[in-house]
Amino acid sequence: MQRPRNAEEYVELVRQAVLETEELRQAAEYDTDEMAAALGFLDPLEAELRKLYATMQAGNYAFADVDLPFMAVVDKQNERVLPFKRLLRLINLTHRQGLDAGDS
Repeated sequence: MQRPRNAEEYVELVRQAVLETEELRQAAEYDTDEMAAALGFLDPLEAELRKLYATMQAGNYAFADVDLPFMAVVDKQNERVLPFKRLLRLINLTHRQGLDAGDS
């Protein structure tokens, strides 16, 4: 996946991650046998994503070469339990490296 080229694309990725988290919560609550592991990390993940999105909406977001707080949760999960892990990694990569200026 390529990093977003502009702020609007980046904000949309974060919004999509929030929606994916909501959908994963619904699935985990419906099928607790298969998805119980997700219930253990969804609260902190969702809280961090919503905080990030709010910061972006308020115009207070700043790129930085450090991992976003939710990466501690993300790195511990496999893609079976966290199917949008690649999206979260892309958001973090963009946070650390900035937007794709198209220089390549």
